[in-house]
Amino acid sequence: MTETTATTWTVLVNSEEQYGLHPADLPVPQGWRSAGFTGSEEECVRHVNTVWTDMRPLSLRTALDSSAS
Repeated sequence: MTETTATTWTVLVNSEEQYGLHPADLPVPQGWRSAGFTGSEEECVRHVNTVWTDMRPLSLRTALDSSAS
């Protein structure tokens, strides 16, 4: 019988406010920071689906807001 270890994931966010999942036991890649949520892959995906309501990158949202003014 093969023993499997469940991976713990952490939710990351970058400067464009885009989200991603990353194994919690690895260092956070450059350009990303912790979003403060760790759990199973399913829990992390559910969290991202809740908090990432606008998929557009921050720079695009800012540009569109500026052109609307």
